[in-house]
Amino acid sequence: MTPSPNHQNLILDKTQIEQKITRMAYQIYEQNFEEPELVLAGIHPNGYTLAEMLARKLREIAALEVHLLRVTLNKTAPVEVPVTLEPAHISLVDKVVVLVDDVLNTGRTLAYTLSSFLPHMPKKVEIATLVDRHHPRYPVASTYTGYSLATTLNEHIMVHLDEENYGAYLN
Repeated sequence: MTPSPNHQNLILDKTQIEQKITRMAYQIYEQNFEEPELVLAGIHPNGYTLAEMLARKLREIAALEVHLLRVTLNKTAPVEVPVTLEPAHISLVDKVVVLVDDVLNTGRTLAYTLSSFLPHMPKKVEIATLVDRHHPRYPVASTYTGYSLATTLNEHIMVHLDEENYGAYLN
């Protein structure tokens, strides 16, 4: 592991992240190969970027229609501001929805988000995360995990999916 300029430890570089995305896309397809379409719902901002990357890879390897949904919520006050799903015209009725986020820490963000899908009657809801930290406080588990890393509560994972500092870092 090489430290980044801001003294964080690199745990996944760009190549490794791309490999994780490819593996996760194959796993998603293997579990849902009988589905004609799939909805990837990414939690804005990084989860949505990750969902876009997964969608591109799924379109390369699978003959199924992939829809992207942007999930926006206030992570510090999830009850005060309603969760939004955009674009609103995408139907979730009887569809497989894969909720995507960059890091699964306590499960709080995902737990608050899940309730916004239930009124739409999806066939099933699965969860994909790039990094799972293993600090569950909510009954949420990742169905598809790119990298599993046990950390202390004081450590933080930062994922950068833009060209500057592209990678996952432990701080």
